[in-house]
Amino acid sequence: MALPQQPVTLSAEQIADLNAKLATLRHDINNNLLLIMASAELVRYKPDTAEQMMATLLDQPPKITEKMSQFSVQFEQLLGITKP
Repeated sequence: MALPQQPVTLSAEQIADLNAKLATLRHDINNNLLLIMASAELVRYKPDTAEQMMATLLDQPPKITEKMSQFSVQFEQLLGITKP
């Protein structure tokens, strides 16, 4: 990973945009984690729902990974961080 060689200056607008994207990321990941927890709890108390809840459980980690990747790309672009 190549970091910028000079200080990076962000405008107030860029910082606000980055903060909004970070807030959205936190919100989305929390929602995914809540779905995992709710599905696991449902399976705990109603084991017959396990097969149905399995899809929900398995769908969440790739969604979290994708959201993190999207944010990381935007963050790196904004700060001028490049990958070799």
